[in-house]
Amino acid sequence: MNNVRVRFAPSPTGPLHIGGVRTALFNYLFAKKHHGTFILRIEDTDQTRYVTNAEQYINDSLQWLGIAADETVNKNEKFGPYRQSERKEIYKKHIQILLDSGNAYYAFDTAEALDKERKGHEEQGKTFIYNWHNREKGRLVNSLVLTADEVQKRIDNGDKYVIRFKSPQDETLEMHDIIRGKITIDNNVLDDKILFKSDGMPTYHLANIVDDHLMEISHVIRGEEWLPSMALHVLLYKAFGWKAPEFAHLPLILKPTGKGKLSKRDGDKLGFPVFPLAYTNEKTNETSRGYKEDGYFPETVVNFLAFLGWNPGTEQEIFSLKELVEAFDLQRVHKAGARFDPDKTKWYNQQYLQQKPDEELAELFIPLIANEMKQIVFNDEDLNAPFNYAQGTNKEYVTKVVSLIKERASFVSDFWELSSFFFIAPSQYDAKASKKQWKEGTPALMNELITVLETAEDFLSENIESVVKEWITSKEIGFGKVMQPLRLSLVGALKGPHLFDIMSMIGQQETIQRIKNAIAVL
Repeated sequence: MNNVRVRFAPSPTGPLHIGGVRTALFNYLFAKKHHGTFILRIEDTDQTRYVTNAEQYINDSLQWLGIAADETVNKNEKFGPYRQSERKEIYKKHIQILLDSGNAYYAFDTAEALDKERKGHEEQGKTFIYNWHNREKGRLVNSLVLTADEVQKRIDNGDKYVIRFKSPQDETLEMHDIIRGKITIDNNVLDDKILFKSDGMPTYHLANIVDDHLMEISHVIRGEEWLPSMALHVLLYKAFGWKAPEFAHLPLILKPTGKGKLSKRDGDKLGFPVFPLAYTNEKTNETSRGYKEDGYFPETVVNFLAFLGWNPGTEQEIFSLKELVEAFDLQRVHKAGARFDPDKTKWYNQQYLQQKPDEELAELFIPLIANEMKQIVFNDEDLNAPFNYAQGTNKEYVTKVVSLIKERASFVSDFWELSSFFFIAPSQYDAKASKKQWKEGTPALMNELITVLETAEDFLSENIESVVKEWITSKEIGFGKVMQPLRLSLVGALKGPHLFDIMSMIGQQETIQRIKNAIAVL
């Protein structure tokens, strides 16, 4: 496939929904698969909804995900400008071409007049459509029924107008979608869409066609919601005498229930993000959660989004970005909507967490340790400096901790709950476990164990395990009578990795002190 050029063209009206991110990803994968170009164009023709920080948010999101554009605003602007608001003169030139060719016309109808027409149709059980069956009947005011002088006079007087596309009559339009196949439309059911407004700004329909042509877009890969506009866009290409790009309309991302389009409200209700990065609305100051801030890796988001509507045809589920590029094929994109599964998303993150080097995870964990310890000290003024505070910033120590606990985690934020006892001695003990495991004879056993541990010369995990188990065997008692109270003493609960790894990590002195603390408290 030669000279593939695709574009992602979001409107900067707020945060980038993951549905939009999925569209950007599929465009990126298709471009890279065919050694083409991925373009980011900012479609800001609707200035009433424009939000100043939204464009930067879009760029930051794509950058974080590793799918940054090859061409965009201030980057390789081969066919710039890449903001539609800066291309007004280009659109004016092209709307004039349509007017001159008779494929577009001025319409001066007021909102009140159009509303009256709609209501009149509704009273007769009909739907009002502005097109061939009424545009030249006299009730509607447009350049098809006015003289050229009358039209010019209205424009000179400052009358508000729009420019509409003159949709064909009594024709059948045949189109092809890469995902959905052949599509046939009766042109008689199409309305004459507005292409241009008297404020000098085009609508999406005109601007995106002109831009796609001038930027030499070869494939338009976009969401299913644009499928009803495909006929108009193909007709516009015909009206200009241009070759249309190939179209591919992606399926919707559905709610976890499988019914309806996924929305921010669903995320808020069920506790998951629907945006790649956290976003603060500059007007309402409302902050929305983001996958990055919730602890997801960018690889996770890319991977789970790729599987929303596409599959590789194999059992493989974990793909690097490079592997996705190699495997991606629009022919394997589904027509049906793709159900969003929050649990599956967490599973993906767990898989990527397990793959990451312990050193990398330790670097992410260290700031969280420092924050937790500050909270502990702040909330308990009588507490002495926590044990191993220095170890919380010791990368080698933290890396070893991570290696022992990460298999139980889905997020780096899970690490503290799984490992806090490596950094600070328990001050409380699980009540249920204490009642069950701390018996009348337990203190005597623990004191005897202290004596055994004090004589241990090599406090490495394997050696401690050997010494303790030999002692338990010599006493002819069950292992649970010692091991469970010992874990309770060191951890504060019956959880954690291999017990002797914990003892080796926190050291001989701290191990003994924690056992003494448990005896005193329990």
